Parts: sequence; C-alpha cells; structure tokens
Amino acid sequence: MMAIIIPVAMEGMTTASRAGMLGLRKATAMRIAERVLNEVVVENQTAQSSSGGTIAEGELEYPWTMISESWPVDAMTQLRVTVSFVLQGNNYEVSASTLIAPASSIAATP
Repeated sequence: MMAIIIPVAMEGMTTASRAGMLGLRKATAMRIAERVLNEVVVENQTAQSSSGGTIAEGELEYPWTMISESWPVDAMTQLRVTVSFVLQGNNYEVSASTLIAPASSIAATP
C-alpha cells in the first residue's frame, strides 16, 4: 500500500511546488511590468515607439520590452510592457498596458 501512496504523494508535492514557483515568478514579472510602465509615464518617455531592458530581481533577471502604438479609436496612445522569464526550460510572458491621452488634451483640462 505504501509503495503506491508515497510516489503519488511525492508527485503531487512536486507539481504543487512548480505551480507555486510559477505563480511567484509571474507576480514578480507583473510587478516589474507595472513599475516600468509607471516610470515611462511619469518620465514622459511615451514618444518612443519601443524600448527595452533587463531588471534584476534577486538572483534572476527579467528582460522587458515596451511598445507604444496609436489607439485606433481615439487620439490616444497605448503603452504595453511585456516582461519575460524562463522557468524549468519554459518561456513565460506577462504584459501590462495603459492608454495615454495626448499631452495637449491633458494641458487643456481645467
């Protein structure tokens, strides 16, 4: 009986550990994406069509890219930051995006 239960329990624990690590890395990558997005907006670097870099978080590095595109509906700009990471040989990505109004409409608002 024990020969059946122990391997199944160990496999379940390994799967739970992998899922926990993936969740942790995704949360870290999303936090980095939001931080980069906020920095781009605050520093008014929204005119760039694309940029990128790498942020170290602990011992791990998270490469990121930022793309700026015109929004098709209104005269707005969409900023999208994508952060990628590798976990156990698999590539993962998370993205955060926001819309930015033109500078002229922000200055005109009372």
